Amino acid sequence: MHIEVSNSVAVPETATELNTSQEVMSAGGRIRGVLLRHRLVRLLARRIALGVVLVFVVSALTFVLVSLTPGNAADDILGFTATRAQYASLTHQLGLNLPLYEQYAHWAGHALTGNLGTSVFTGQSVTQALDQRLPVTLSLMLGSLLVSVVVGVAVGVVSAVRGGIVGRGADALSLVGFSLPNFWVGAIFISLFAVRYRWFPAIGYVSFGQSPFEWLRSIVLPVAALSLGGIAAIAKQTREAMLEALGSEYVRGARANGIRRRSIVFRHALKNAAGRVVTVVGVQAVGLLGGTVLIENVFSIPGLGSLVVTGTVQHDLPVVEGTVVYFTIIVIVVNLMVDVVYSWLNPRVQVR
Repeated sequence: MHIEVSNSVAVPETATELNTSQEVMSAGGRIRGVLLRHRLVRLLARRIALGVVLVFVVSALTFVLVSLTPGNAADDILGFTATRAQYASLTHQLGLNLPLYEQYAHWAGHALTGNLGTSVFTGQSVTQALDQRLPVTLSLMLGSLLVSVVVGVAVGVVSAVRGGIVGRGADALSLVGFSLPNFWVGAIFISLFAVRYRWFPAIGYVSFGQSPFEWLRSIVLPVAALSLGGIAAIAKQTREAMLEALGSEYVRGARANGIRRRSIVFRHALKNAAGRVVTVVGVQAVGLLGGTVLIENVFSIPGLGSLVVTGTVQHDLPVVEGTVVYFTIIVIVVNLMVDVVYSWLNPRVQVR
């Protein structure tokens, strides 16, 4: 009788302890979620504020650098046969006779209202020209980033898991990818796959709305040329991070406990290596902006890169300024996304 009473009393006490433990764990999870969201909000606010400052700093530096180049838009428009009176009149009309700080203040004042000016050559709104070309550049960037991440992570994981000749092959691929400039690779792709085999168009761009299939054909070669360096960088970083994770104590403990190899590789090692991979992906995304400037000119693609080259050659300052602002905003957005993803993957690490 005494034992039965003892057992009947012990059960509720154990259940109460379990309920209390579950409530504490649930409350702890809610607190961590609130703290993470609060930290992300502060991170977003801080990054956006710094981004606004960065846009104006970069635009001011661009204004100064363009003004230091020989010649100006009036020279390019009138040529060498214009009279002094014509040159003076056009210079006054374009505002090039004003001090540099006044020119920048005038441009920045309009930029704050969303007006980036008009092209001195075509008369087209700079914002309209940039909005027309932005989807083209984003198609190349996102396509190249997707290919780089998928192929690079796959090569890095396989080479780390299998090692041996596969690992040496991945190192050789990384070395080749780092060594070859993307514009040279693009020229080789044109001569081989467009001119010789005629599988893809050599130049030009077809919008997705016009023909999805032709759009895909028009970006295959430029995306492949842009992706080579990204694949090499991501594969190398993924392999090194995976080797470090696979050699850690908790992975050895997981193996000792009989956890399946696939689960160890993908649920434990790859998750632990994801932080380094995300960082290098952000760096590659920013680097793709410079790559698109070259690739768009090699393949005659009407994107932001070809526009900024044309604007620089013609001393079309509003076009150059507008393109630089768009590029800067893209860089800010990419870095912001990397910070958010990194904080989500590893909440214990505080991103500053």
